[in-house]
Amino acid sequence: MGNMKPFVLLVNPNRLRPAVAPIALDYIADTLADRGIAVGLLDLCFEDDPPAAIARCLEKIEPTLVAVTLRNTDDCFLASCENFIPGHAGIVAAIRRGARAPVVVGGSGYSVAPHAILTAVGADCGIAGDGEEPLALLAAELAGGGDISRVPGLVWRDGDEVRQNPPWRGPVESLPPRRRALLDNRRYFAEGGQAGIETKRGCDCACTYCADYLGKGRRLRPRTPAQVADEFETLLAQGVNHFHLCDSEFNVPADHAAAVCEELARRRIGERARWYTYAKPGLAPELAHAMRRAGCVGVNFGADSADAQMLARLGRDFTARDLEETAATCRNAGLVFMYDLLLGGPGETRETIAATIDAMKRIAPDRVGVSLGVRVYAGTAFSEQVRREGPIDANPNLRGATEDNDDFAKPLFYLSTGVGEDAVSYVARLVGGDRRFFFPTTDAGTDAYNYNDNDRLVDAIRRGYRGAYWDILRGLAEEEPVR
Repeated sequence: MGNMKPFVLLVNPNRLRPAVAPIALDYIADTLADRGIAVGLLDLCFEDDPPAAIARCLEKIEPTLVAVTLRNTDDCFLASCENFIPGHAGIVAAIRRGARAPVVVGGSGYSVAPHAILTAVGADCGIAGDGEEPLALLAAELAGGGDISRVPGLVWRDGDEVRQNPPWRGPVESLPPRRRALLDNRRYFAEGGQAGIETKRGCDCACTYCADYLGKGRRLRPRTPAQVADEFETLLAQGVNHFHLCDSEFNVPADHAAAVCEELARRRIGERARWYTYAKPGLAPELAHAMRRAGCVGVNFGADSADAQMLARLGRDFTARDLEETAATCRNAGLVFMYDLLLGGPGETRETIAATIDAMKRIAPDRVGVSLGVRVYAGTAFSEQVRREGPIDANPNLRGATEDNDDFAKPLFYLSTGVGEDAVSYVARLVGGDRRFFFPTTDAGTDAYNYNDNDRLVDAIRRGYRGAYWDILRGLAEEEPVR
């Protein structure tokens, strides 16, 4: 391509409702601009006819590279098993019809199964893991006619073989300031009710089933508290005042979380913003109070289970006692909180489920999310355990895409036979219509726990509700404003 100045067209194919802002594109755009690379955006979230929008866009421009972010590959619910990959493949095909430029795919969803998804969507190459620095390097190499095979995280075809470079795992504090100027964040806030911010990348927890580390790594890579606070300020200036932190676990490590809270409080951001986060059970009281002073109003804890053996099988290092103490900590600090359960893993029985539901009713979180069936992702310790159980199409514990899915890229879930064939109705009977429980069925009279195309949420946000979706549903159920 000679030495032409590179121009990257970033494409968001995610059309979930409520609208979820693809913050990765904002972050990537800031890095590309810092490297002198021109950037354009084709956001299909709000388009009625995506192929037509793609055609119109590509009639006007000729990019060096088209980069498509894949945030989700499916809705992660056994009850629906909706696979987004065919839709993403249609978007890539429409781009190919209108552009001569190569198409690269990346994102958190892509990174969990990069080889399989590259083939499935028909892109030229992919970037697994962090995308900022690799995409800038890829664009520069393409514009200058260089060698793209040395780009970190690159996934590409070499004859009949698909090859992959180690991902970029540099310090995120070294990335340029996040100006968040690419997306229409004000519109996403109006239609999605919140905006995302990350304070670090990576997760060193040992959960057997979790795929977060595949994209972000095991090593914790923090941003400075000042960088985090600056990003809050930037979005506040754009009219956004409700946030959800995108960290795997905000309170790991606790000292970094405390430093972030101190900076937010010092700038009095907690007086202007409300935020939610994910956290690990075992939240320290002093950190909980610091979070509240910094503007935090709600926390979603990955509790998974209240049975000691199930927690051990899932690789969790906390106890049911920790769940009780965390609940008391949140109440004392004035934080609403939710416990997310993950039921049906190896060794799960009707008795362990009953004990967990009973514990949740006793501990009484503000809300309890119930996911029945554990999603299997390649590269996790859990996936290796599943492989040891034999062929997936002959494993009675597996549900969903059990055929032609050896790479686990299609929705596949583990639901222990020990919970019985009537697992859904059994859990629904245990819940017993308790409105604190979100469960992916309406049989028990509970709210449907699936945020994909959730008309109730869309309507609530249109009417002015803001914040984490579980808390919006809580506010609707209790007929009170969201905090």
